[in-house]
Amino acid sequence: MSAYNFIYLASQSPRRRQLLEQMGVKHELLLPGPEEDAEGLEAVIEGEAPEAYCARVTQLKLDAALARLTARGLPPVPVLCSDTTVALGSTILGKPADAADALATLKRLSGQRHRVITAVAIGLGERRSAALNVSEVDFDTVSDAELQRYVDSGEPFGKAGSYAIQSHAAAWIRHISGSYSGIMGLPLYETAQLLQEWQVKF
Repeated sequence: MSAYNFIYLASQSPRRRQLLEQMGVKHELLLPGPEEDAEGLEAVIEGEAPEAYCARVTQLKLDAALARLTARGLPPVPVLCSDTTVALGSTILGKPADAADALATLKRLSGQRHRVITAVAIGLGERRSAALNVSEVDFDTVSDAELQRYVDSGEPFGKAGSYAIQSHAAAWIRHISGSYSGIMGLPLYETAQLLQEWQVKF
């Protein structure tokens, strides 16, 4: 099997880029075109477990990215996709629709333990490899006024569960169990294992 000097990252997340750079992984972005319904891939199926949802969405993103790779006639190197889901029990807490939704989500998380699930998948041609990381995060009880200030900062938007661990919200986290990088959006241990399996140099 060939060794690869770089990969494609099919993600708009600056945090995933940062984490790959931290590992020394050379990568180029492979982002959806305007003709693609990227948001539609994240639709929730009623009754689906959060872990199953996260793994399924990541595979759909990978399939779309590999089709994009072929359509654009780009060099055939592995494509990496990832998806992060926040779950409170069996409830999936996705990206907030608006400020009211973000505030409602953060109120639900206040004083609770929740899961942050991140799936990562690498593929090329017909071959696929995937891993799933599940971490637990304990939030302190946070006042409504403080949550409102956080929402007003704009930080919750575009983030599963309406918060980012590397933001001011870190001040509310009593304890985490699992992968800090996974909570950020890309579990580095699992990602490194997959990259080694694919003989990607880093």
